[in-house]
Amino acid sequence: MSRKPGAVPRRLLAVLAVSLLVAACAGGVIPNGGPRSASLPSSGNVSQRAATPIPSTPAATLPAPAQSGDGSNAASLGLVRGPQITTLNAERQKSDAAMAAFKTSCPGLLRREDQSGLTQSGEWQAACDAVKSWSGDGISFFAAHMDAVQVGDGKAFATGYFEPEIAGSRTKQPGYNVPVYKRPPDLIDVNLGEFSDSLKGRTIRGKVRGSNFKLYDDRAQIEAGSLAGRGLEIAYAADPVDFFFLQIQGSGRLRLPDGEIMRIGYDSQNGRDYTGIGKLMRERGLLGPGETSLQGITAWLRRNPEEGRKIMQENKSFIFFRELTGPSAALGPLGAMGYPVIGETSVAADVKFVPLGAPVFLSMDRAEPNGIWVAQDTGGAIKGSNRFDTFWGAGERAKAIAGGMAARGSALIFLPKASVQRLGL
Repeated sequence: MSRKPGAVPRRLLAVLAVSLLVAACAGGVIPNGGPRSASLPSSGNVSQRAATPIPSTPAATLPAPAQSGDGSNAASLGLVRGPQITTLNAERQKSDAAMAAFKTSCPGLLRREDQSGLTQSGEWQAACDAVKSWSGDGISFFAAHMDAVQVGDGKAFATGYFEPEIAGSRTKQPGYNVPVYKRPPDLIDVNLGEFSDSLKGRTIRGKVRGSNFKLYDDRAQIEAGSLAGRGLEIAYAADPVDFFFLQIQGSGRLRLPDGEIMRIGYDSQNGRDYTGIGKLMRERGLLGPGETSLQGITAWLRRNPEEGRKIMQENKSFIFFRELTGPSAALGPLGAMGYPVIGETSVAADVKFVPLGAPVFLSMDRAEPNGIWVAQDTGGAIKGSNRFDTFWGAGERAKAIAGGMAARGSALIFLPKASVQRLGL
């Protein structure tokens, strides 16, 4: 009899209750959201140059509030009331796009449990009801139904990601031999919150072998063929470097030999910790002047294929995909809320510091990410307060901007007026 991937035999529960807690303390807990590290967007055979940054002067952060707790979420880190939304330097077209994205997010926003501690059930209802028939501009809408708050010191760091397109095939054939795997049926998710309140909202993945719960296969093992012959291949990529960076993005497009586009999206992850290879390469002095961007890192990996393969395998995290079909697939890759993310509108954030679906205002030292975004996604490397990953869509422009995005400045989160009043701000 088959068993769902997440089902665990009852005889293992007592073992798991201990082993999972130990693993969590050892750092094996799956990060919030998917696999993505914003610092290294996917490769792809397009422009090899990152976009030249457009400089901007960010708005100053407000004096940091006294921390009211352990800092594990936004509410305990401390909040300060921000300026009136109408006074923010928010461009209208971008604000209107953010309002549309907020409207899309409302069903999920209303039913999600807010891990940030900033909002409570029902406090978004008034704004979500109003946006359905709002006929004015986005800035006026946000100002009418929300207030801006700063979390902690408000010092923001933003990177970028995009939807890559790489060469692939539905079948293995000459020139296409890098397997794209779907989620294996023996990959098990366990909610650690069921074993300890201190681990609420955290999950670990692995596999059951006999009476033991073990780590799942890492990248090197999978690339060596540990999953081969199990019928898990949904496609094959042409280039291992391209596919490595598509995995970091968590979704993308495969350009098939006949010109058809196959869209693939995040299905799961092997539970191993993510390691950013760009940082490793910088620390080892492998990257020369001008090589620290995505484009420079990709070029180095191609010049040094054997050493590059070993470096990529130091990132033990491995992503599994499913084919995206239907009307929603045509709109774009799906974010953590289950809705298509929108270029230059959707942003990934840490759910412990930003409610998914909430608007975010960025004022950075690069002009490109400035304005109102909506938190519709998460990422394995997007951790902590005021840490954001801006989505730029698909194509060469998106790749060029995302590939070199590393902006610093200030951030504000828009919350329902009822929440701000309850928080005493």
